[in-house]
Amino acid sequence: MSLEWEQVIVHSVDPVALGQWWAEALGWVVVYSSADEFEIRPEADRVPGLDFVRIEEIKKVKSRLHLDFRPDDQDAEVARLVAHGAQRVDIGQGDDQSWVVLADPEGNEFCILGQLRQ
Repeated sequence: MSLEWEQVIVHSVDPVALGQWWAEALGWVVVYSSADEFEIRPEADRVPGLDFVRIEEIKKVKSRLHLDFRPDDQDAEVARLVAHGAQRVDIGQGDDQSWVVLADPEGNEFCILGQLRQ
């Protein structure tokens, strides 16, 4: 049996706005858009992607799944994303970690990792 990872579904109150935020944050392209769904990918024919799908309820608790990103320059990337509308959040990670926890405009947490230890 063979499986290909197609996408991650992100439930959203406003999938178009949140999907556009992520497309700009990641530099990805929009491959589908409607009032209830907004899909982005690294390139039009490259997976996996993120598919934002409308849900009426707002996020209430810590996400059980989140994305991790490893940039070349953690400080610069955190500053860029905060300027883009992300917020630093505390999910109990403590102060002395090699990663920074941020949240997108709908409160979905994601991490900006530090450099790999060699």
